[in-house]
Amino acid sequence: MQVHIESREPEATPLRELAQRRVRFVMRRLAWLVPQATVQLSDVNGPRGGVDKRCRVALQPVGMERVVITSVARDWRSALDHALSRAARALLRQWRRGQALPRGLRRALPLER
Repeated sequence: MQVHIESREPEATPLRELAQRRVRFVMRRLAWLVPQATVQLSDVNGPRGGVDKRCRVALQPVGMERVVITSVARDWRSALDHALSRAARALLRQWRRGQALPRGLRRALPLER
């Protein structure tokens, strides 16, 4: 899995390696489905402080729609963990939805007895 980390914030530079490790850990069971992940770290209102660290996780699964999740928290680690957990759930939900038969097709199939 390729993990791209994007950030213009000098404070986020030490988080690059941590972010790559966290993405690989959270997506370890779904790595076959997601060949590429992009993480963007940004500070919403600059050095003023507050709940303003934004993490945007974009996953491009094979044969499915792109999953993009954004999370805002007091620090980047919390924002990253929250965004990754939501992204993993959304990806799994989307994959399961694709495995189910469409509603109209279920009625068209003969019942097995």
